[in-house]
Amino acid sequence: MPRPTARVLTLLELLQSGGTRTVAELADRLGVEGRTVRRYVDQLIDLDVPVESVRGRYGGYRLAPGYRLPPLMLSDDEALAVLLGLVAGRRAGLTTTQRTANETASAKIRRVLPQHIARRLDTLLESLAFTEQPGEFDTPDSAVLLTIADAVRHRRPVSIRYTDRDGRRSERTLHAYGIVAHAGRWYVTGEDAQIGEDRTFRLDRIADARTLPGSFEAPGGPGPAQRVLSAFARAEYRHEVTLRIHGTVEQIRAHLPASIASLEEHEPAADQDQATERWLRVGLRAERLDWLPPVLASLDRPFVIERPDELRDLVTALADRLASRARQA
Repeated sequence: MPRPTARVLTLLELLQSGGTRTVAELADRLGVEGRTVRRYVDQLIDLDVPVESVRGRYGGYRLAPGYRLPPLMLSDDEALAVLLGLVAGRRAGLTTTQRTANETASAKIRRVLPQHIARRLDTLLESLAFTEQPGEFDTPDSAVLLTIADAVRHRRPVSIRYTDRDGRRSERTLHAYGIVAHAGRWYVTGEDAQIGEDRTFRLDRIADARTLPGSFEAPGGPGPAQRVLSAFARAEYRHEVTLRIHGTVEQIRAHLPASIASLEEHEPAADQDQATERWLRVGLRAERLDWLPPVLASLDRPFVIERPDELRDLVTALADRLASRARQA
């Protein structure tokens, strides 16, 4: 069992991570009872750590605003992990509208690191190359991101002002299940309370977010990431495509992931698993069809195009071109 001193330090680390922590949450993380948590809080207060008690339904303990952390002490591995995380986040587009925050955070960490560690990390970053140049990403406002994260954590409704891809603006009440990072963008998924249906919203298109009174129960079933991927697969596009492909789930998903296509049994059988080859019905939506014939060819599995006819014509044209070139070779 950890010694009481170690638990007190762990309590301080939990409070330093920000926000209000309930007694039940702290007791669970520390593996102690609620009255022991209160005793540890008293010890921190005796050490002049400004721990505040927050009353109410979502009450608990938090550090007083403005409390400054002691000098940053990181091992070589910890410093490397933090700086590489900042570099990777910037290149992946997983930053906020305050784009300079990434650079200023890196600079602050470098300033407090021992000189020999800072030199070694600078050497690594200078010698690091990437195969692709970073693109331009639409990044969310940090206040919006943090407000929605708090609403997710405490299961509180949140009012958002949203602009869709067609430029239409609306105000919605959202029961947010979770925040998902996907392909260089931030998304929030949850129930649109006005219509009682699940929706996925891009965070960079939310102009304002405000927490509302009340609470809600999160549903069971798929997690936020799976909900976002499923929403992408069901989104409205110009073409609706239905295929039957003979193969395993893994073979098909390697070329048509869940963010693009949905899978269902064409002829269900109770004794089949994901590694069993059988006919699966594949559904997807797309703005263009010209990318699909090469994907179907790369599958190297038998397939049938149920719709649309235009896709059949494109696949036939690709097959004719390949056959013609093979004869010329």
